[in-house]
Amino acid sequence: MSEHNLPPAVADTLQRGLADMGLAAELAPPLLRYLALLHRWNQTYNLTAVRDPQEMVTRHLLDSLAMQPHVADGTLADLGTGPGLPGIPLAIACPGLQVTLVESNGKKARFMREAVRQLQLGNARVAESRAEALDEPGQYDQITARAMDTLEGIVRVGGHLLRPGGVLLAMKGIHPHEEIAALPAGWRVRDVVPLQVPGLSGERHLVTITGP
Repeated sequence: MSEHNLPPAVADTLQRGLADMGLAAELAPPLLRYLALLHRWNQTYNLTAVRDPQEMVTRHLLDSLAMQPHVADGTLADLGTGPGLPGIPLAIACPGLQVTLVESNGKKARFMREAVRQLQLGNARVAESRAEALDEPGQYDQITARAMDTLEGIVRVGGHLLRPGGVLLAMKGIHPHEEIAALPAGWRVRDVVPLQVPGLSGERHLVTITGP
């Protein structure tokens, strides 16, 4: 399936969303190719509970890209990425970012390998592994997890991957006061930034945490 097999309204929604977020219109074609592939595979392999392509634009693509201004060039491990969210949209939008897509589910890992191949994403690789079992300690400038766990849980399973001075970028809904209070000793919140996602109701925050 190519992007041309998606309803025309899907491309319109994405292009409006990119414009609202100040992102380049040139990102739309590869994002639509990724979305078309995800939609096709999802009909067989149930990779995401979101099945409507229009809803996927908002809840997957634009939601993932909302954190793009806060991501720096370098290395990033996306933990429990599922079908590649937010890692693949970030790899598309940030060519200076080297993304490792960490996912233990075999069918999701297979999908991502195919997406990376078809999109020719030279700055993305798939690690079919649980985050805590990934034997790459201190190799990443940044780690992220969009819907994986509590902040404490993310640190517990993925904190070993961060280099000294690296940061955890965690996508959350409402301001996670209780999760912040439960962070392990030595882990500190640098900032909590509200994010605006076009078409998405409810709160979104990006929590930036530095390691010990």
